[in-house]
Amino acid sequence: MRFGLLYHHQVPRPWSAESEERTLMESLEQIELADKLGFDCAWATEHHFLDEYSHSSAPEVFLGAAAARTSRIRLGHGIVSLPPAMNHPARVAERIATLDLISGGRVEFGTGQGSSQMEVEAFGVAKATKRDQWTEAIKVITRMMTEVPFTGHQGTWVDMPPRNVLPKPKQKPHPPLWVACSNPTTVEFAARNGLGALALAFVSIEEAREYADAYYRAIASSDCVPIGFDVNPNLAVVMPFMCAPDDETALDRGLDGAHFFAYAFMHYYFIGEHAPGTTNISDLFEQGREMFAMVREPNPEVLAAMAAMDPTLEKRLDALRRGMGSPEKLRPMIRAYEDAGIDQIIFQVQLGHVRHEHIMESLELFAREVMPEFAQRREARDAAKNARLKDAIEAALARIERKEVDVSDYTVDADMGVIQYTAPGSTAA
Repeated sequence: MRFGLLYHHQVPRPWSAESEERTLMESLEQIELADKLGFDCAWATEHHFLDEYSHSSAPEVFLGAAAARTSRIRLGHGIVSLPPAMNHPARVAERIATLDLISGGRVEFGTGQGSSQMEVEAFGVAKATKRDQWTEAIKVITRMMTEVPFTGHQGTWVDMPPRNVLPKPKQKPHPPLWVACSNPTTVEFAARNGLGALALAFVSIEEAREYADAYYRAIASSDCVPIGFDVNPNLAVVMPFMCAPDDETALDRGLDGAHFFAYAFMHYYFIGEHAPGTTNISDLFEQGREMFAMVREPNPEVLAAMAAMDPTLEKRLDALRRGMGSPEKLRPMIRAYEDAGIDQIIFQVQLGHVRHEHIMESLELFAREVMPEFAQRREARDAAKNARLKDAIEAALARIERKEVDVSDYTVDADMGVIQYTAPGSTAA
């Protein structure tokens, strides 16, 4: 089991001139501490135009700053939006490789199709074609990271002539590839493509076991054909997090933030009408949280009425609390995910108005009281997993088709034409 932290950079109203700067700097302090404490990965999402919910629009810059302040924690994009209108494949390949070099080979390259209509519409990306755009882009990006030179591509969404895309990443053939997942079908899709699965929905232990069974069954099948040039057999789940000396204190410190996160997510993806830069989600949250049972002690009548409309309500509300508690509560919960086959739990710590000092205390307590148990058996579990998957991964790698394209006669004229030059000491004809 490995442990990560996920940053959306939530900036709830009321805003001040320092709000965004403070959020970023506090997040960097938390990652610097996590690096020293032994956490395994810091993940930064990519979102655009989502007031209050996520101000993480340039994760490559944030992760570069994190690289400069850390020495061992891995740095994950969770995720890069790959439709070319949002991020051109060459720019993605260049940024990932540069981050991999300056971090000493610590990058985890998570990818996705782009998220809400608020985002993709602004970049001219049609939701109906997001998957196709992602597929073409990830294939092109991994070629750019490995071909010298990149031999060019003419497709539906990407048209790029031969160029030597520089720099190349430190990790070979490229950093571990992941893809965002939200259900068993997309988890299985990740496995068939040789990708790590980032299960960004808050899944229960039972769902996690279903995900892991589907994932590793597909990894071991003849359907696994890596979309890149390596296999990253890992499954990660995400949950809100707060560790405190007792369960009540953990909920006092963290639950409001988790409720705000859930409400803001619902606002952009399900229930809200949003006026950019104007709609106050924090006010709407305070006005509507009772109605959505997003309070410490929900009204039983409200719960019953909502449950009648949404049978998954109780499970979803429980998911917001699952990662909040004392070390005594968290240890058996994490063991259950480990036994279910999960490789990494990614904790969302920066939620709503959760206080920076409480996050720092939470990380320290968790590292001291919970992590050692799982670190002790990691080496043996990794060895067993590697042995179990060795033949399947070798077979999957053998299925990769790599077309050889000869571009040795391809040249590009200088912008100003050819300049005749005579080297010093030579005799001109």
